[in-house]
Amino acid sequence: MPITLTTTQPDFDARFTALLGAKREDSPDVDAAVAEIIADVRTRGDQALIELTARFDRLELTAERLAFSPEEIAQAIAQVSDPERAALELAAERIRAYHARQMPEDAQWTDKTGATLGWRWTPVSAAGLYVPGGLASYPSSVLMNAIPAKVAGVERLAVAVPTPDGVINPLVLLAAQIAGVDEIYRVGGAQAVAALAYGTETIAPVDKITGPGNAYVAAAKRRVFGRVGIDMIAGPSEILVIADRNNDPDWIALDLLSQAEHDESAQSLLITDDADFAQLVIKAVDRRLETLERRAIAGASWRDYGAVIVVRNLDEAAALSNRIAPEHLALCVSEPQRLADQCIHAGAIFLGQWTPEAIGDYVAGPNHVLPTARSARFSSGLSALDFLKRTTLTRMSPEALHATGPAAETLAQSESLEAHGLSVRARLDHLNR
Repeated sequence: MPITLTTTQPDFDARFTALLGAKREDSPDVDAAVAEIIADVRTRGDQALIELTARFDRLELTAERLAFSPEEIAQAIAQVSDPERAALELAAERIRAYHARQMPEDAQWTDKTGATLGWRWTPVSAAGLYVPGGLASYPSSVLMNAIPAKVAGVERLAVAVPTPDGVINPLVLLAAQIAGVDEIYRVGGAQAVAALAYGTETIAPVDKITGPGNAYVAAAKRRVFGRVGIDMIAGPSEILVIADRNNDPDWIALDLLSQAEHDESAQSLLITDDADFAQLVIKAVDRRLETLERRAIAGASWRDYGAVIVVRNLDEAAALSNRIAPEHLALCVSEPQRLADQCIHAGAIFLGQWTPEAIGDYVAGPNHVLPTARSARFSSGLSALDFLKRTTLTRMSPEALHATGPAAETLAQSESLEAHGLSVRARLDHLNR
């Protein structure tokens, strides 16, 4: 059974705080192992990748087979059915259109002193996408990572996807082709992150690494940050559904289970202003768990980390949502936009009962790579902006330097940075001759 809370309980705040702080993921001490793997790849390059792939993925490779060949890709994607291909193409079209609207504009202007100021946006030159393999192989994640990068103008896009026992999901390769990926490597784990960050004889290094992975991948991304950029350190998936009584309990149950089935450490939360409706949803979840294909995973998630909270009103629900800062927030209420205006901390918001979170995972258009573990308080989901850099532009005319230079010189002197001040003073003295 999930945790059940009501805001009228005397100890509610303590219990809610404990819920927010609950550790939802086994975190073995993997950092030392990851550090060793990264050092090995940096030192031995391809040979380290080959040996680590044999050890962890039971796949014997050579340097020539680290990358998928065009023939292998063509052979694999030929297995994809027409409906699956059409679905991927529709998703790609909508994701591309959405992210194209995010592209910022360059700007430049001249202020009243005569200084010309501005900024410009340029893409990173190369990006690496990590795609989980095996059971957690999601072609939708390929689209969500690769398409924003291509929209941003990234010239080179490399994908690393583990293929345990040599098995690859053909849809992953097709998604990569549709998205415009340039290189696909059959390596995974911390060793793939190291290869993308530092390069090997076969794999050229990239400037930014994005994409989800297990604890080893997350630890590796932490370690290589600074050498390359990263998107985020993603934790287990989570959803908060705020629902009033005017909903089908089974629909809400399925929304909760849509995240619970990802991972035993995923978290599904329901907040409602109707206690009877809360019980109907709990019963609906139990019924669905009797037949759901991934019921062992979803059941463990719901049992260990699920929660149902009954509030006095929806304003109270919004306040709790902001404390949770959920990855996914579904507002199944009569006035979802009004409630959304109050919910300022969320990775993605789904408005109304006709907008299941799952539509956002695939074809809505917005990105499904989102901040977890309450990090929506200070960060955003993946976007085209993540593959762009902003460079500022400054050009001083003699008049502008005359107007602003003395202040710069004064500040440099106050910070005891003599050469700073002298670099300005030399020019001012030239103007005053």
